[in-house]
Amino acid sequence: MAVVLTPDEWAGAASTCGAWDGHVFRATRVGGALVLGHLGLHDDVLAVPINVSSRHPDAGVRLLSNFAATPFDLHGKPYASVEGFWQSLRAPSPGDRARIALLSGPAAKHAGAAYPAPSHVRLVDREVAWGSPEHWDLMREACRAKFSQVEAASAALLATAPRPLQHRTRVDSRSIPGRVMASIWMGLRTELSLTGRAR
Repeated sequence: MAVVLTPDEWAGAASTCGAWDGHVFRATRVGGALVLGHLGLHDDVLAVPINVSSRHPDAGVRLLSNFAATPFDLHGKPYASVEGFWQSLRAPSPGDRARIALLSGPAAKHAGAAYPAPSHVRLVDREVAWGSPEHWDLMREACRAKFSQVEAASAALLATAPRPLQHRTRVDSRSIPGRVMASIWMGLRTELSLTGRAR
């Protein structure tokens, strides 16, 4: 698509410019005319990162957040959100784990924060060190389950392509840094785009 403005048309261009707010064009001079080739939306063309947060103005991006109420099952157990999963790992007793697993948003985070960070966490038959790459693998597994089972979340994740994702908060997580979380989301987005589902 291209928009061509001759010198005589410059004066009337102002009335149509509003429809193109936020778009990027490449200007090329062809003879006596200026040809504006449409490249796309500014943020897409310039690959402006999307900061995934439960407070993002876009509802689709909020759906990607670990706080989002996106129920899924993992290893035969129900979770109300990825945050509920992550925080439940801190609880020492099965009953407390099950209770936290059914929470989402700040309620899940606060429930998990009631327990000190353990040296190790256990999921099914795996015991891993807190804050280790193996611990992050558990987060990847929970996110994969979420995006495999919650169609609206997987559609929202795919809709962010090709822009990079980031997770910047006021205080970075000690157990899973924002750069690691963003890498998990982008890796799963690639899986979804290649196979139609998170593997």
